[in-house]
Amino acid sequence: MTNVHMIVGSAVVVAYLAVLVLNLRTASSGAEFSWQKMVSFGAATLLLVQYVLGFSLLGEGNDIPAFHFLLALAAILPVGIEHGYGSQRPAAKDRGKIGALANVMTLILVLVAYLIGELN
Repeated sequence: MTNVHMIVGSAVVVAYLAVLVLNLRTASSGAEFSWQKMVSFGAATLLLVQYVLGFSLLGEGNDIPAFHFLLALAAILPVGIEHGYGSQRPAAKDRGKIGALANVMTLILVLVAYLIGELN
């Protein structure tokens, strides 16, 4: 199960990189792809799956520094900012800017959590 958690963690990092690229494109050009929101929801779903796997591993007695899961759980805040606040902005450029900022925060948090997990 640890390997599955590691693979999904890698997928989460890649997914948020992709969402960041899409939001940066929207912030600069004002153009959105019709499927862009689905990619963002897909990344958030992967993060949710990662949470479930992580809590399963904790329940099985696996040991990991508390900072790993605290950072991972903190990543839900910028995801909420992107989906709850940013997506409600009327202008596409504003949605892209807020989404990109939220994605940078999410990416930093999940990347540091990923690195902590890889080192332990």
